[in-house]
Amino acid sequence: MTDAPHATWVKAPGSPAAARWLTRTGCRTVLVMVPHMTAGTRLTDLLPLLEADHRIQVVFTVPAMADGWHGAEEYLRSWGGLVLPWHQVLRMRFDLVLAASHSQIDQVDGPVLVVPHGVGSRSRRTPWDADLGLRDLLVRDGRVVPAAVAVAHEREARQVRRCCPEAAPRTFVAGDPCLDRIEASLPLRPLYRRALGVRPGQCLVVVSSTWSRRSLFGGDGRLLDRVLDALPRSRYRIVAALHPNIWAVHGGWQVRAWLSAHLRSGVALLPPEEGWRAALVAADVVLGDHGSVTQYAAGIGVPVLVAPGSAADVRPGSVAALLHRTAPVLRPAACPRALVREARLGWARQRSAMVAARLTSNRGQAGPSLRRAMYRLLGLAEPAHPAPVSPVPLPAEVPDGR
Repeated sequence: MTDAPHATWVKAPGSPAAARWLTRTGCRTVLVMVPHMTAGTRLTDLLPLLEADHRIQVVFTVPAMADGWHGAEEYLRSWGGLVLPWHQVLRMRFDLVLAASHSQIDQVDGPVLVVPHGVGSRSRRTPWDADLGLRDLLVRDGRVVPAAVAVAHEREARQVRRCCPEAAPRTFVAGDPCLDRIEASLPLRPLYRRALGVRPGQCLVVVSSTWSRRSLFGGDGRLLDRVLDALPRSRYRIVAALHPNIWAVHGGWQVRAWLSAHLRSGVALLPPEEGWRAALVAADVVLGDHGSVTQYAAGIGVPVLVAPGSAADVRPGSVAALLHRTAPVLRPAACPRALVREARLGWARQRSAMVAARLTSNRGQAGPSLRRAMYRLLGLAEPAHPAPVSPVPLPAEVPDGR
């Protein structure tokens, strides 16, 4: 394989040209593959499991694609990550590769650990719904590509055993690190509410939308406008959280422009990479659709209202399907204030328990499970301290700087 003309390399561990510049040598090198921000936000939940280990060096890359995602590299650089160009990655060997997408994992040299990139990805209708599609994700040229496949629930492990038995020995029920971090954050609810500007006596309404033309934001735009216009700002603090794909495909300027009237009226807009988890912990009610945010909200006991149109995007038997079947609907003709009040008063604990049981069958154990798998692939002994489960950071809204 030859590099593109004039392709440059970054001085980094594992690169021969960088050998004389290294300050710390002999580290195992971990590559984090981030094709888009959605994958990146999931993988950054794994990084605390490797922190403070001086035997490990973490590097990042954005795989080169014909139709790449805007903002992925900027997201990594905002973390201070050492970002390697894709052509360099293809010429290097890594001790561990972390991925939250199956895209191009067969092109890298190193044992790959694949994790899900969200409960929403497991609930959406996709071309891979058929069992054959799952096999196509895991097997390339007759071989199972990932060295380890983490799933959130035993139901998913059973699906792998049924559809791709040769991948079954590499599949394990890790749990859900995102859910674990949300639950670790629950004691910080007052801090998150204060950071979001919720005044005493105000009801915090989180408006969440996944991507797609049937989502809350992409469907009937008038429905969202009616809801936001009907909730007086004196009594309701409204926070909007939009899926990273919306920002990536349409651009941050455009998202803010579309919401400009609402932003001027006091609606807070969260950045795509973080903030929504803290908002869920702080929320009194969530207005959403079939996306991950709505499902996590219901799983931690926050009352939700579900947009009716998004049901067409939902995979039968998924967590989102359960929620659409049991949760109250954000009816277009109904009074939004009445719907919010009814949702808060009528939310049943058993509904949250059902959703939580479907999100993961290894609740609270994702950190230990994933760290154990990573260190096994690295060939290193695990650190003596327990695997950390850190609360999510304080939320900060996007400044209205168009």
